[in-house]
Amino acid sequence: MEYIYAALLLHYAKQEISEENLVKVLQAAGIQPDEIRVKAMVTALREVNIEEAIKAATVPMAAAPVAAAAPAAAAAQPAAAPAEEKGEEEKKGPGEEEVAGGLASLFG
Repeated sequence: MEYIYAALLLHYAKQEISEENLVKVLQAAGIQPDEIRVKAMVTALREVNIEEAIKAATVPMAAAPVAAAAPAAAAAQPAAAPAEEKGEEEKKGPGEEEVAGGLASLFG
């Protein structure tokens, strides 16, 4: 994962995604780079339009919270009587399934 983040950081900084640059970023982050993984990452990204990949990844991510909110809203309507309990549960944040779905859309 850290190799992907390093490549995205280089892309954002408008720097070439090369083995040398990737190693520098990883070392700056305190990570001992694996030479084989660095070469594989650079080779894999050589044919990828990163801007297009980012745009394609953000579309499902933006739709994911909307899709997750609809079942939650439908489930909340029939159980309106115990309002105190529902209010406490909602303050806890998103459920494990929602978080997992959001994370999966980042790497899909």
